[in-house]
Formats: sequence, C-alpha cells, structure tokens
Amino acid sequence: METMGLTSSLAYLLSRAERTVNRGLAAVLAGEQLSVEQWRVLQTLADGSGYSMGDLAETVLIPHPTLTKIVDRLVESGLVYRGHDPADRRRVVVYLADRGAQLLGRLDAGLAEYHRHLERVYGSEPTRRLMQELSDLADKL
Repeated sequence: METMGLTSSLAYLLSRAERTVNRGLAAVLAGEQLSVEQWRVLQTLADGSGYSMGDLAETVLIPHPTLTKIVDRLVESGLVYRGHDPADRRRVVVYLADRGAQLLGRLDAGLAEYHRHLERVYGSEPTRRLMQELSDLADKL
C-alpha cells in the first residue's frame, strides 16, 4: 500500500494556503493591533445585523469559548457592543460600534492592496475561480 505524504492531502494543502494568506493579512492588520480573528468578527458585524454568539461563532469559524474572549476584548476596546435582540429581548446579540466601523474604514485601503497583491501573484481569474471553488466545496461538504 502506498503511503500518502502531506502534500497529497487536501486538508494539509488548504491549511497551508490559509496560514500563508493569513500571515499577509495579519501584517495588514498589525498596524491597528487587530488579529485576523478579531477582523473576521468586525467584518461579519459590518453588515449591520446583530449576531448571537452562537451564530457569530459559526460564521467566523471560531469556537464559542474563544469567541467569547475575543468579543469581550472588542467590547472593552469599544469596537463592538452587546445589546438585546429587538425581536426577542431575552436574546443577547453583538453589534458593530461606530468605532469598529471607523477601524474597518481605516483598514480598507490596506486590505484592498493585499487582495490586489494576491491577484498579482496568483492571477485575477485563478483567484476568483479558487474563491468560488472553495465556497462550492464548503457548501457541498
């Protein structure tokens, strides 16, 4: 039986690509002392919807206990706030604060430049295709 090396593992290759891309993303975010995980939370909340912690954890791909610590830090920094769901006052939801929206605005140019860098290195069309194929893969699994 032939042994498969790491480089023939889809899971390994996806993890390697994610780590490489996130290193560059972290460099863009470092100027604002923001982690990739914190950015994902802020970016998700930017749609204006309030998210329960469970929904937010699922969306940003962060385990619930870790997300609680991240949101606590973001609340302390005034970037997000917790409030009650207008449809169900018993339910607590997280919202993007004005300060968080301003931070995302300051990051826009750097993030756009990083995306252009990825497209220069990998190609615009291959980047678009890869993003679509990864989205399709996740949806089908």
